[in-house]
Amino acid sequence: MSALAPRFLRPSLVPVIRNVRGHAVAVDAAPTVPALHRDGDVRHNWKRAEVQAIFDGPLMETIFRAAQVHRMHHDPSRIQLCTLMNIKTGGCTEDCKYCSQSSSYKTETKASRLLDVEPVLEAARAAKANGSTRFCMGAAWRDLAGRKSGFKKILRMVKEVRAMDMEVCTTLGMLSPEQARELKNAGLSAYNHNLDTSREFYPEVITSRSYDERLATIEAVREAGISVCSGGILGLGEKNEDRVGLIWEVSHMPEHPESFPVNTLVPIPGTPLEGNDPVPVHTVLRTIATARIVLPKSIIRLAAGRHTFSETEQAMAFMAGANAIFTGEKMLTTPCSGWDEDKSMLSRWGLRGLRSFEDQESVEVSAAAKAEHSATATA
Repeated sequence: MSALAPRFLRPSLVPVIRNVRGHAVAVDAAPTVPALHRDGDVRHNWKRAEVQAIFDGPLMETIFRAAQVHRMHHDPSRIQLCTLMNIKTGGCTEDCKYCSQSSSYKTETKASRLLDVEPVLEAARAAKANGSTRFCMGAAWRDLAGRKSGFKKILRMVKEVRAMDMEVCTTLGMLSPEQARELKNAGLSAYNHNLDTSREFYPEVITSRSYDERLATIEAVREAGISVCSGGILGLGEKNEDRVGLIWEVSHMPEHPESFPVNTLVPIPGTPLEGNDPVPVHTVLRTIATARIVLPKSIIRLAAGRHTFSETEQAMAFMAGANAIFTGEKMLTTPCSGWDEDKSMLSRWGLRGLRSFEDQESVEVSAAAKAEHSATATA
C-alpha cells in the first residue's frame, strides 16, 4: 500500500505475534497509560527541558495549544487595559543596562522629584475615563530606604486611586515585609517586580541588585497578600534558553504570579543596550505561548515595545494567550499606544476590556468543555 494512502486506509499498528507456523496470532493492544499532567493544570514542578520543548515546538501548533489552555481559565474575549505612570523619574542608583533612568548612563531622561498626589489622581481619573481598569505607578529608585515622607505620599496615592474602584499597582524597587504590609493596608492590588531574564544571564544586565534580592521582594509582597506581577524583557542579548529559564523560574514560585509582563526592549540612546537588534515577532509569540501553557492562570501582559508591532502581530499575541496591555500616553520613558487607538483595534477583533477585579473571579468552564478536554487528553 502506498505510503501516501489516507490514514483510514493504512493498516492498524496493532502488535502482532506469529506462531511457529508463521500464522498471525491476535493479541491485545498495549494499554493506554494516562498522562501524569494535562494542559491547563497548574504545576510547580515543571522541568526546564519540558519548558524548552514547548518553546522549541512548531510555532503554530504551540499557539493553538496555548489558545486552548487560555480558554480553560480565561475569557478569550477580554483584555485588561492598564495605564502606567512615572511618579518619580530618573536618578536611580541601579545599573540596569536597558534603563534610561539609571544615573550610571547619560541619557535624555532627567531626574525629577516625586510628584504631588493631585496630578497623579488626575491622571488616574483620565485613565479610568478612557477604559483602563488598572492604574500602575512607577518610581525610579532602588528601594524606599530614607524615603519616609515619600512613602507616606505614595500610600495616600494608593488609597485615593483604590477609592476610584480601580485596581492599583506600584513598582518602587525593593520592599521590606513591613513596607509590603503597609501597601496592602492602603489597598494595593498588585506589585510589579520583574526578574527580567534567567538567573544565568541576569549578571550580564544588572550588577547592583542580585537575583535573590528580587525574589526576596516578591516573597515579601506575596506574604503581605498582594498580587505579584513579575515577568521579563526580551532583547537584552539573551538566548532562547534564557527566555525559557525566566518562565521556568517563575513557574517554581509557591504561587504563579497574578500577571506575567512580556516586555520587548526599546533601545534608548545612552544606555549600554542602545545598539541591540529588535526582537523578532516570532520570538515574542513563542514566549507568550510558552508562558500561557506553563502559567495557565496568570495574566500575560503584552507590555513595553508593543507599539512596534502591527495590529495583526498583536492579534496573534492575543491568540497565543496575551490578555492584558498597557495603554495611554506613555509607559514610563518609552512610547505607548493611545487609548482610542487600542479601543478601536480591540473592537475590530471582537475583544473588549476586562472589568476591574474581574481577573480575580473564576471563569466558568462548562462541564461539556471539561469532558471534551478530558477525552482528548486521554485519547
